[in-house]
Amino acid sequence: MSGLIMAAQLLLGLSILVILHELGHFLAARAFGIKVEKFYLFFDAWGFKLFSFKRGDCEYGIGWLPLGGYVKIAGMIDESMDTEQMKQPAQPWEFRSKPAWQRLIVMLGGVIVNVIVGILIFWMLTFKYGENYIPNSSVMNGINPGTIGQEIGLQKGDRVIAVNGNKVIRFDELISSNVLLGNTNLTVIRGDKTIDVKVPDNILNKVSDLGIDAFINRMPLLSTTIDSVFNNAEKAGLKKGDRITAINEVPVKYDVDVREALQKYKAKTVVFNVDRAGENLRYNVAVDTAGKIGMGFNVNEIKEETIKYGLFASLPIGMHQAWKVFSDNGKGIWKVITGKIKPNKAFSGPVEIARKVYGGEWVWSRFWASTGFISIALAFMNLLPIPALDGGHVVFLTVEMIKGKPLGDKFLERAQIVGFVMLLTLMVFVLGNDIFKAFFKH
Repeated sequence: MSGLIMAAQLLLGLSILVILHELGHFLAARAFGIKVEKFYLFFDAWGFKLFSFKRGDCEYGIGWLPLGGYVKIAGMIDESMDTEQMKQPAQPWEFRSKPAWQRLIVMLGGVIVNVIVGILIFWMLTFKYGENYIPNSSVMNGINPGTIGQEIGLQKGDRVIAVNGNKVIRFDELISSNVLLGNTNLTVIRGDKTIDVKVPDNILNKVSDLGIDAFINRMPLLSTTIDSVFNNAEKAGLKKGDRITAINEVPVKYDVDVREALQKYKAKTVVFNVDRAGENLRYNVAVDTAGKIGMGFNVNEIKEETIKYGLFASLPIGMHQAWKVFSDNGKGIWKVITGKIKPNKAFSGPVEIARKVYGGEWVWSRFWASTGFISIALAFMNLLPIPALDGGHVVFLTVEMIKGKPLGDKFLERAQIVGFVMLLTLMVFVLGNDIFKAFFKH
């Protein structure tokens, strides 16, 4: 069932973004009196389509190949590769007849809409839900590093107080792109010492495989103070407020120490040493086959705060979030270009997006946050100077504006073909990479 939910969210989110992206091109073209012949969600490759209708001089429809969508603009060398039309004399309502600056706006229309949509989503989410975060100052028990964090020198119970010399205000800053993009210095308090821990440039290669929690767990550590008891724990005599000090004579300090210890003693009886109001007590507790005894820890040790914003105050927050996504994409691409991050670790396709971005539960706040993230990411990707993408057309138009004359049709046709081959290769790569990660990578 979770797989269907992932697929449904991905399909709905991308369909919304593709339609709005192409609508940006469509509206800009119509504003300059350019004829738009087709407006399609998905591609009607080889003439096959699921649905279509015609209104005015434009055909609207849904293709069968779910790899995006397109608008066919008259007099333009695009994905339709309609070379026959380009052999005819230019008409005043065609793309090629318009000034370069108008054509540039048409090509940027989709990207502009994606940016606006991303900002709008982040703006409305901030207005509705505010900003929820854990103040780093309230994290008294420190962090719980995973295998990746331990490899670079982090230890259980460390308190990270600064990133590159800047004070950490919110706990989730420790797993933000500022840290995960690497080459970062963490200032750590360990006991009565202050030390520095270096985050390497290529940290994302491992995080991509194992997940963020393998670096630093999203939740800070709790003490071993019991907040609730039931089942075997209650039968054994444990009480709310007890602080567990040892299990089978092995000292425990944090909640995760207790959970890890219980996993070793499934279906066995263990000895709990507890501190109850200064009195040291021992209890024999039966552990079930799942490694549980029936107790909860005091989650109130972690103080979460919420900042609420008015409608207009939420706008700059949303804009900042959108810019953060855009700039992080740029930094990530640069890491790939410079060899710091492997391409198979950096790029994700539809399967990985469905699994890791949308997830297996339909939560509307997460759906819209994920869609906003992808909208900005699509804007960035479409601006890349690759022929067949909007960014490629923008480069060619910029060159034309500098030279004072358009590039040749033959050159543009060949560039479009090269761009298609590059995009197809990239699609095959990311899809194959997704499948490998989903089914073969453990």
